[in-house]
Amino acid sequence: MATLIDLAESPVRELNQALHSPGGVDVWRVVNPRGAHAVACGIREELTVDVEGHVGYYCAGMNQRATVTVHGNAGTGVAENMMSGVVRVRGNASQSAGATAHGGLLVVEGDASARCGISMKGVDIVVGGDVGHMSAFMGQAGRLVVCGDAGEALGDSLYEARIYVRGTVKSLGADCVEKEMRPEHLSELGELLKAAERDEDPGDFRRYGSARALYHFKVDNSSSY
Repeated sequence: MATLIDLAESPVRELNQALHSPGGVDVWRVVNPRGAHAVACGIREELTVDVEGHVGYYCAGMNQRATVTVHGNAGTGVAENMMSGVVRVRGNASQSAGATAHGGLLVVEGDASARCGISMKGVDIVVGGDVGHMSAFMGQAGRLVVCGDAGEALGDSLYEARIYVRGTVKSLGADCVEKEMRPEHLSELGELLKAAERDEDPGDFRRYGSARALYHFKVDNSSSY
């Protein structure tokens, strides 16, 4: 039986304090979020949290070990700086989804806006729809999977993060190039899609990564900076 918290009656601070010291309660149900910010942030335990409705900025930020599901849309910075666990958005996500996240799995079943995965540092992000411009900008590590289309400047200034896109890419950012899809990448992508509960065929995707021309300044590449 889930413990119920109604945000129409209790403030977000009270919710987060309860999730930080759960007292043996493993399953939580949050109702009436009404676009509140910072819902279910900073969890450090293996909890299951279902948020029934739309949330505002930074939902499930700094998550560790918990499984947080938003049954609606999420505002800016969902799962920002996540360390581990699973965050799932049943609807769409605004800009900077998964920003700076170090680990875990973020699944957006709908579309994600601009800068999805910006400065990602080890997180896996699977988007069921499209992503906006400059997604995976300065992505350092981890995998971004886009089952729809990608906007302009995908992977701009990319480091070692890997990107898989099923649809079209409007344009690639500086130092981002298409790469060969080898058997190990098909296997990796298949595992990611399975973890995200997707049924797309890995063979339908293309792989993108860093050309590694901007790691160190070279005057020959100055026009690309």
